Amino acid sequence: MLSRSAESIYWMSRYVERAENIARFINVNMGMFLENQADSAGQWEPLVQVTGDYEHFSQRYEASTMEHVVEFLTFDRAYPNSIINCVELARENARTIRESISSEMWEYLNRLYLKVMDQAREGTASVLTGSTFFTEVRLAGNLFTGITDNTLSHNEAWHFSRLGRMIERADKSSRMLDVKYFILLPSVDDVGSPYDELQWSALLHSASAYEMYRKKYGRITPHNVVNFLVLDHDFPRAMLYCVTKAEESLHDITGTPLGSYANEPEQRLGQLRSELAFSSAETIMHGGMHEFIDDFQGKMNRVDEAVYHAFFGLRAIPRSGGA
Repeated sequence: MLSRSAESIYWMSRYVERAENIARFINVNMGMFLENQADSAGQWEPLVQVTGDYEHFSQRYEASTMEHVVEFLTFDRAYPNSIINCVELARENARTIRESISSEMWEYLNRLYLKVMDQAREGTASVLTGSTFFTEVRLAGNLFTGITDNTLSHNEAWHFSRLGRMIERADKSSRMLDVKYFILLPSVDDVGSPYDELQWSALLHSASAYEMYRKKYGRITPHNVVNFLVLDHDFPRAMLYCVTKAEESLHDITGTPLGSYANEPEQRLGQLRSELAFSSAETIMHGGMHEFIDDFQGKMNRVDEAVYHAFFGLRAIPRSGGA
């Protein structure tokens, strides 16, 4: 497969996943805001912190109000990872490889693009007054994944698509956990309080994990949330699950047997999966969740760099966006 096509499929999936995750965060936060309108900045600033781009936000907006945060994350053309830019970049990548993807994938992604453009013309205020826009974007990500799985042969192209999606998803799951531990909880006095449980519930909802978590564990506790969102083998947004599936796709692309490696990304992903597989919630929390997540994100960034150099590095045109 041409490296240009492989890179476009990889980033197409990453951008769709990124847009879906942003819509997911906003949608959950809007629901929480209706119950806790007294602290608008405290409610909305963590969404920007999740992206890792708070410095970019603070240079453009004076306060972390709902209107400013939603504008920044959704329609701000100057912010590379806004929903509108992610959807446009996903569509542009898909356009360049229409011969490698199914017509259903292209048609659906094009419809999503037109929907986002129409909403952008109506402005940010239109999505803050009972609009279903963020729900539609979130569902669009799931539908696009389903269309990809059901209309694209599970060959190299499909594996590059899944590789990109799983790397992006693992990164966003880790960022959500980091924000909860480091930012969302305003005081140690709130630990164990109804407010604390509300925040943990919001975290699970943000990952579409609330129902599956309840079925497995029942009562919400930080220990079990870490087990579920970091170390679960079966939940599709758990960090270990994402890394495992990314590793499987990488080995299917190269033909190298699992348990060995023939290049740097296979080595790095294999090491990371092993570290997660043999970790425990107790060890992670004892060593510090923020430190664990910070280390994980650094390793994921190095995986992405290794994938680029191993498979896409010969391409003359630089990548759009960031990891």
